[in-house]
Amino acid sequence: MPTSATTDIALVGAGIMSATLGAILRRLEPDATITVIERLDAVGAESSGPWNNAGTGHAGLCELFYTPQLPDGSIDIAKAVRVNEQFQMTRQFWAYAVQSGLLGQPRDFVQPIPHVSFVHGADGVDYLRRRHHVLADHPLFGGAEFITDFAEFATRLPLMATGRDPEVPVALNWASNGTDVDFGALTKQLIGYGVRHGTTVLFDHEVRTLSREPGGGWALDLRNRRTGQRRRLKAKFVFLGAGGGALGLLQKSGIPEARGFGGFPIGGEFLRCGDPELTGRHRAKVYGAPAAGAPSTTAPHLDTRVVDGASWLLFGPFAGWSPKFLKHGRATDLPRSVRLDNVLSLLGAGVGERQLVGYLIGQLRRSHAARIDELREFIPDARDRDWSAVRAGQRVQVIRRGRLEFDTTIVSAADGSIAGLLGASPGASTAVPAMLEVLTRCFPRRLAQWMPTLREMVPSLGTRLSDEPALFQQVREWSNRQLQLG
Repeated sequence: MPTSATTDIALVGAGIMSATLGAILRRLEPDATITVIERLDAVGAESSGPWNNAGTGHAGLCELFYTPQLPDGSIDIAKAVRVNEQFQMTRQFWAYAVQSGLLGQPRDFVQPIPHVSFVHGADGVDYLRRRHHVLADHPLFGGAEFITDFAEFATRLPLMATGRDPEVPVALNWASNGTDVDFGALTKQLIGYGVRHGTTVLFDHEVRTLSREPGGGWALDLRNRRTGQRRRLKAKFVFLGAGGGALGLLQKSGIPEARGFGGFPIGGEFLRCGDPELTGRHRAKVYGAPAAGAPSTTAPHLDTRVVDGASWLLFGPFAGWSPKFLKHGRATDLPRSVRLDNVLSLLGAGVGERQLVGYLIGQLRRSHAARIDELREFIPDARDRDWSAVRAGQRVQVIRRGRLEFDTTIVSAADGSIAGLLGASPGASTAVPAMLEVLTRCFPRRLAQWMPTLREMVPSLGTRLSDEPALFQQVREWSNRQLQLG
């Protein structure tokens, strides 16, 4: 017979989302019982792990796919502004967490790294110039530099300039206030804080079923993946922060709000280099434009990464495919996710995304040499022997109403007893606003009581910083001091 236990809050998945929500709830409700359920044997071992993502603190500073050119030639900056607003909230919470002792040394998880947009060729330079012009007057994007002089380009990015034809036009949009984030280290610190204050973590435990309790709340049937032992956990509130695994769990819950959702898994790899001679000649995250027909999340970028105190270079991503919804998932994840309520949506997306399918097939056929050739668009004299492949995390893009969506989506029950997060981009950088949305949806009667503490955590809460430049400067200077970002 399975053993039984109760908890106020069950967080499924020990990644950055559950870690963030758990830390916030621990501050808001210090006496609540919180249980984290993780199917692997470590914290942050899936998408939050440092080699499973690019570590970009996404603020829309350099990602060209957030600022598309419209048919009339104008530049749409709406998504870049939205992503920046979200990241500012995340930064404020991190600053509060450092100031209050919830987190330790900021350098253990965040580094100041310039965020740079890179184009070459006359058309690319023209686009980037117009993009820079539109963003230059916006309060959240001021201070970026537009660089077309090749000598200055070579001074800023010597590794990318060496071997490049100076007659080919190049341009950079240089934002000095970017960040590199080790979300794995951050996740460990956040969950570590929770454990020190009473949170229970069940490693190697997998949720097999979820069912509503007659008196309210949920019963989770768990299985220890090492021993096979089964147990039942009763929870008043459940959050599914299990990355690609959240879709299947939402489907198991049976809530009507999850009907119609499907998922399309996209894997990936990066090229990685740890040669000090090369890492010492490149300190920036440099983003180019996505290839024609490629999903926005595959825009090529050459990144400085700092992991466990060591500097690395990362280039990619190169798309791959697997039916698994998690890096450590099962080959049956995709077929098991097909239901009567989402099959038409999945088929519609399959028909509508033929260009994407063709792109993925082409990516799967690319050899290591072909990937090095793509790297040479950024580093002209790149050598095969300096770079090795590293497998990235598995992403599951949301399919809804026959369309593939490249965003994050929160699904919650009408009574607020359960919520889950789907999608992949911009992901971890939006952890704080996403989890605050979970609180708003699922605990509406507690918000008034919690609001003073929430405003300590995120001083700009409820304010659009784009409309309050003075407040933006104030919270940015404060968060820079706390996070040692200059």
